[in-house]
Amino acid sequence: MSHPLFTPEITLMLAEANAAGLREFCESLHPATVAEALDSEFTPEQIWEVISHANIRTQASIFEYIPPALQVEMAEKARPQMGQLLTKMSHDDRVDLLKRLPGRVAESVMRLVDEADRKDIATLFSYGENTVGAMMTTDYAWLPATATAAEAIDQLRAQAPDKETIYYVYVLDDASRRSDGSLAPRRLLGVISLRDLILAPRHALVRELMETDLATLRYDQDKDAVAQLFARYDFIAAPVVDDSFGLLGIVTHDDVLDLVQREATADLQRQAGVGPITGTYLDASFWMVWKSRAFWLGALFVLQMGTINVMAHFESDLERVAYLMVFVPLCLSVGGNAGSQAATLVIRALALEEIRTRDWLLVFRRELLMAAALAAGLGVLSIVRTYFFTPESVLAKLPPGFFWNLNWAITFSVMGICLCGAVIGAMLPLAIKSFGQDPALMSTPFIATLSDVLGIIIFFNFVKLFFF
Repeated sequence: MSHPLFTPEITLMLAEANAAGLREFCESLHPATVAEALDSEFTPEQIWEVISHANIRTQASIFEYIPPALQVEMAEKARPQMGQLLTKMSHDDRVDLLKRLPGRVAESVMRLVDEADRKDIATLFSYGENTVGAMMTTDYAWLPATATAAEAIDQLRAQAPDKETIYYVYVLDDASRRSDGSLAPRRLLGVISLRDLILAPRHALVRELMETDLATLRYDQDKDAVAQLFARYDFIAAPVVDDSFGLLGIVTHDDVLDLVQREATADLQRQAGVGPITGTYLDASFWMVWKSRAFWLGALFVLQMGTINVMAHFESDLERVAYLMVFVPLCLSVGGNAGSQAATLVIRALALEEIRTRDWLLVFRRELLMAAALAAGLGVLSIVRTYFFTPESVLAKLPPGFFWNLNWAITFSVMGICLCGAVIGAMLPLAIKSFGQDPALMSTPFIATLSDVLGIIIFFNFVKLFFF
């Protein structure tokens, strides 16, 4: 959404061709603010006209904050300008952009960048979609181990304009060649922070100052490992290495935040049985969203048909106690709610690696005790609810002397359904995970539906026990 405060000013400056004003607007504000102000209210051509008055580095920074769909439109409208822009964009961001572009557009843009950039883009393109390598950037700051602190600061001053971050500086050995004659990645020896360099004596050697106990990521690891590493060590950036401990690139905290946000969104969508959906709510394809939602709704609808068979089985008994049907929603809601609570806790614990599938027995015992305690509490509430607030229309239809039978039937139904729902909610994500699938997938809606079917069975069996 665009920033309403800037829209009239930008429109006026465009109408007056106020180059100085547009340049000041682009270069005096944070790139994210500029991008927000230009989003939605202006066409791709107008956005190009606005940012083209800034220097190329500022243009690239603003462009990186523009929504992906609009980036694609802009790339298609100004291909020659995109060539310059790509050279100044973060290496990982430009690869993400090229992946989104139509093939013909991506090819034409690639022809506009120099050979070194093309090789870098091709290298990052080669990593698997969901791997650490696909997330990393290759514009990191590095130093030789033999440099002094004073020399290191001078070298960083020269590197800084083209690097994504210089707070962590990686210490590398001399370049070596592979058997085929190509240069191998420089081996990672250690890391030193900019703070340590500034505070160090001028003639201290980098190898004496660097930290050698390193936490690294492998290029072929699943991207989920990134968030876990950053959460554990509170990193700003982390190095990505190959099999020989050669430094391939780094993953920075801003990319990790984006990853966490995307994964959290995808998990919520999976739990609701609607995803994951690619793109934002409004930008996502209507057909894609319909297909995703319709599939799971249809599957759950078919599963829910089991309640019809259960109720048909108890049809003859149901006719005799039809007045008790007013308690069915009360009892069934308990199972879905208890199951959702348990599933949410277990799914999150699995995501944070607090538990693993092999811990299923521990989880089962804990949740069984928890469910029993919760069921006992709900049982007390059920007695109070049934004793004091049973509708007069139901009491009038009760056989003489069956008031406490009603109390016990509803109370034990609530307790049984709560116990069953909580245990299913805890065990189902573990079962899905054991098959190598995402535990968030379908857990919540499936638990709710399964709890309804089992809840009907539990309810009518207790009604039979206390009434027939």
